[in-house]
Amino acid sequence: MQAISNRFNYLFRSTKGLVLVAIALISLVTAIWGTLSGPMVEWGVKDVTVRLLGMQLVEAEREGRIIMLYHTIAMAVVAIEVYFITGAVKMKKHEQATINATITAGYLTSMVFGLWFAYFGHNFVFHGLFLFGQSLVFFAGILLAAALWPWRKEYRVRDSAYAHGPGGIDLERVAFFTMTVATLGSAVFGAVTGSYWGNGHETFLAEDLIREPYKTPLQLAIIGHLHIMLTLIAVALALIIGRWFDFKGILHKIAMPLMILGTIIVTAGAWAVVPFRPIAHIIIYVGSVMVMLAALMLVIFGWNKLIRERLAEQGIKKATVWQGVKALLHDPLKFGSLWQMVYMNFTVSGVGIFMAIKLDEIFRVWPAREERIALTGHWHILSGIIATIILLYYADLAGLKGKARRWFGWLVILCSDLAFGAVTVFSMKRLFVSESAQQPLVNWTMVLTDVGLASVLAVLAALMLWRLIDLFKKEGRWAQELAEAGLATPVAAEEESISDQEVA
Repeated sequence: MQAISNRFNYLFRSTKGLVLVAIALISLVTAIWGTLSGPMVEWGVKDVTVRLLGMQLVEAEREGRIIMLYHTIAMAVVAIEVYFITGAVKMKKHEQATINATITAGYLTSMVFGLWFAYFGHNFVFHGLFLFGQSLVFFAGILLAAALWPWRKEYRVRDSAYAHGPGGIDLERVAFFTMTVATLGSAVFGAVTGSYWGNGHETFLAEDLIREPYKTPLQLAIIGHLHIMLTLIAVALALIIGRWFDFKGILHKIAMPLMILGTIIVTAGAWAVVPFRPIAHIIIYVGSVMVMLAALMLVIFGWNKLIRERLAEQGIKKATVWQGVKALLHDPLKFGSLWQMVYMNFTVSGVGIFMAIKLDEIFRVWPAREERIALTGHWHILSGIIATIILLYYADLAGLKGKARRWFGWLVILCSDLAFGAVTVFSMKRLFVSESAQQPLVNWTMVLTDVGLASVLAVLAALMLWRLIDLFKKEGRWAQELAEAGLATPVAAEEESISDQEVA
């Protein structure tokens, strides 16, 4: 009984355990529901999954099912970021515990009952529980905003190397607070539209409306909600990675005001899609550029820090260019978390800006299907890159070291970038190949995409299996992490002390 209690405390009270559970559930959902699309349909795997699990897939309800699926995964990702924030940013212990418990109950409730309602028959009690779970997630966001309130005296900056305002106000904490409030407001932005379902609003996928000359305010609200929530998830992750690297100095002092102001402007731009659609994208671009500049400064700081620390470990005072490159690439987890932000500009940001500039001149001349593919790829690549950064950060938290650390890091980076690059080429193929000559390109990009994503999933499965096996060990890594979190029971602490004495 004590063993079960200790493992429960680890999985549902410690930061590392909570993140592990969320990643494992997302992986499970991705693995199962991933068989319902792509080549799995052609290979007949979808039919097997549907029969084995008893899914009820009415074609007319496809859009609604996809929306439920995306929301359940997105809330789990938000929960992971909240765990990272409560573990990295100073706050009271009871605040951390309450926030973590609330959002865990929320995303688990929404995930279980949302998928049950969408794919296994429409029991509307389950839909109500899905909404209840979302409400808990939202309430956890309110608690997080209260805990992050940056104007408390105990959270003033003591070290002048970090960005601060008048009276020593911690600007990084202000950035976290701003992002949280913006996320809460943007969630309401989507929820208001959701309240009109069946009463003036019908389910749709945003990419299906690209050629519609008129969009209702409710449709525009959903499009704005989709864009800003994904953007704010990326902003939160950039701030989390900044904490990981101990971002400070002159670049930190420039980046934090840019991040705060950029978050406010890009959020206002997304909300303005409904009342001020013609100028909303201009506002979004201004805010996005500021956020991207802040992220660029984090990348410069982080890569410079990686090089300096590695060269110092090696005792090299005057390094050659090659030695500097080797030092930068030494730790793929830390290098990769920043590299993925850079790579994002080639596959997401740059492509998106180019599409916006040349929309009428090029993309609206294409068949609607091609433009739809480009937009769908755009959103999925951004989501995928965010996921890989989370995985790299978690692998470091999980204590991955040595060859396993390098293999995991490089496989995630190279395989995911291969897939995202292939999708980018596929989505933009009409720029350089005609429809009649596209098939060889389509075949190769699809193969590279499938190989890349399958490899990332296989590496993730290996990481999850390692942690699962560890949970069955009496003195596994989980026990050490539980003790570090200060959650071990007196009995567990005594056992660990005896174990330490035997080793000594």
